[in-house]
Amino acid sequence: MKPKTRTAKPTSGKRPKSKSSTRRGTAKPARVRAPARKRAAAKKPASSHPTSRAAARRPRKRAASTGRPPASRWLNFVKRHGVVLASARGPVPSVAEAVAGQPIIGSWWAHPKGKAIFAVLSEIDDCDDVRCFKLIDGKVTFVHRRMWPALTRLASDGVIAASRAASIQQEHMPTGEHRNLVTPFPDWVPDDIARAATALTLDDARAQLGAWV
Repeated sequence: MKPKTRTAKPTSGKRPKSKSSTRRGTAKPARVRAPARKRAAAKKPASSHPTSRAAARRPRKRAASTGRPPASRWLNFVKRHGVVLASARGPVPSVAEAVAGQPIIGSWWAHPKGKAIFAVLSEIDDCDDVRCFKLIDGKVTFVHRRMWPALTRLASDGVIAASRAASIQQEHMPTGEHRNLVTPFPDWVPDDIARAATALTLDDARAQLGAWV
């Protein structure tokens, strides 16, 4: 009995696909990674409070530095004392020495805080509630509005000379110079101040202005 022989099946001529090629053909497309900013935003937990989210988005405002003391502090200084000298020494406080924080020897222009002193004096002079006079010893004197009735009462009765109660305002010229505009007493006195002055006695007016009168 003859042994059975296996006959090889004819091939189609195509090479069988390898496992690696099959994997490459069926592999899933790679994920596109999100930009770093979006990934960070996705990881960051959102605040549950709407106000805190709005505050986080709102840029912080930095306080502007002017390099000089705030004017309101020195306006309150004038209001508290009622009558002050601009820079001279005398029976009432001096604005220049208060800004400097020490007695000033010589001209305040040469003081390390000279620019700050100039800024404060300028803003006080520009305030509507403060008037400037050559009131005490012929020196530049600032008087707050709350003292105007007492000054008006004493100037009306001749206790204080009318020339000392003339209002002075500095005008800045285009050339850089300053010119003093003088308003004689009582032309600068408002009607309400005049009425308040008539209600004061001489003793009351003296007591309000102080012992320098």
